[in-house]
Amino acid sequence: MNHRVLVTACILVLLLSGCARMLDGSPVSVFADPFRVGGLQAVDGPTGLRPDAPPPTREVEGTDGGRIDQLAAQSVSDLEAFWTTTYPNTFDGEFRPAKSLLSWDPGQLRGKFCDNRTFLLVNAAYCYLDNTIGWDRRLLLPALRSANGDMAVTMVLAHEYGHAIARTAGITKRRQTPTLVAEQQADCLAGVYLRWVAQGDSPRFTLSTGDGLNGVLAAMLALRDPLLGPDETIGGNEHGSAFERISAFQFGFTDGADSCAAIDAQEIEQRRGELPVQLQQNETGEVAVSEESVQLVIDAMNTAYAPTEPPQLTFDAATAATCPDARPSPPASYCPATNTIAVDLPALQTMGTPSKDQKLATLSGDNTAYSALVSRYLQRVQIEHGGLVLDNAAAALRTACLTGVATTRLSQGVTTSNGGRIALTAGDLDEAVAGLLTNGLAAGDVNGESVPAGFSRIDAYRTGVLGDLDRCLARFP
Repeated sequence: MNHRVLVTACILVLLLSGCARMLDGSPVSVFADPFRVGGLQAVDGPTGLRPDAPPPTREVEGTDGGRIDQLAAQSVSDLEAFWTTTYPNTFDGEFRPAKSLLSWDPGQLRGKFCDNRTFLLVNAAYCYLDNTIGWDRRLLLPALRSANGDMAVTMVLAHEYGHAIARTAGITKRRQTPTLVAEQQADCLAGVYLRWVAQGDSPRFTLSTGDGLNGVLAAMLALRDPLLGPDETIGGNEHGSAFERISAFQFGFTDGADSCAAIDAQEIEQRRGELPVQLQQNETGEVAVSEESVQLVIDAMNTAYAPTEPPQLTFDAATAATCPDARPSPPASYCPATNTIAVDLPALQTMGTPSKDQKLATLSGDNTAYSALVSRYLQRVQIEHGGLVLDNAAAALRTACLTGVATTRLSQGVTTSNGGRIALTAGDLDEAVAGLLTNGLAAGDVNGESVPAGFSRIDAYRTGVLGDLDRCLARFP
């Protein structure tokens, strides 16, 4: 985010999965139902390797016999059980399993994978040269598992196996398909498989659609591209932002493998639209959350939406407790009776301050805070459309959708009546997505309550980013 005084926000996304309690509500369709995830019931529950899982059918070369390699072997075995059945019902030709699996320790000097030395190779990958899959068992996968659970390992292997499926099916053509397209096709195919797990059909793994799927999405946040600087080239080895990669995963999870075949350069370009993907000159870091920046965000929303009665802003957070028709939702609360947004500035600053710890599990950014603030403003926008219930689960997802609409609007730049200017920058969408997974306030109703499934929050937000106000009101009436 930038304006004349503040500089740009860069992306550091908090990866602690979380959920709020479920609210009452009336579903409008199977995919807009606040209590379902892509048509499945949204529930918390067991997630990970089943205690009665059959032994793996695949062996791992170079293994140390540890937990990571055990999970990886079971993951690939499960993936092959799924694709053996699903592939011929989806694509032409026959399923071709990976030739071999390789595990390595990047601290050891010896070892090769895909004609490259594995020394200092912190990665998991599919090798197009010989149809093999390999992974670093010491750093990457343990870090993801520590932050997000066992299914983070399975998600990574599902992505790598997605490359193998896409190549065999002819979706990915090695020398013709851009990396950005191939990566999101693989994300999508990972979603197809994990839908099968979430349905309870896997003999080896379980995945709850609440906290379990939240953890998988949080792991995907960690695998996003770093921000491109002003002198770097868009394209090349680009994989996509967290927003883009999670979107591709959700396509596969919700719509199946046909949606993965539909991902190409044109589709990604259309989905990306004019959203910023690269930092510009003089956009160098985070915007400090302050009274000035909070006021500027509110002024920009007044300019963008021009409500008949703009909400008033107060930094006296205690007033939220006296609101007669809404409960506090710190660090930003909206009271319909007084048409006031009460901000707990220290708490909002904490939400929007990047962590000094750069590990996968502790990433955050300023738009995590600003998207929560914007969502409170949008309670007033909903009131002015009349007849909308503000305190149920549908309202929570409507708010997420409208926050997405506001994100796109602010990314285009808004100049306020007093000459201030605000514009979201590369990375801000991912910071909002991080908040949707962690605190959920940007997908909260007037009381700050949301639905338990981060998948549903992000799906509603994406609907708004790619749509408009009318689309949000139609989907979440």
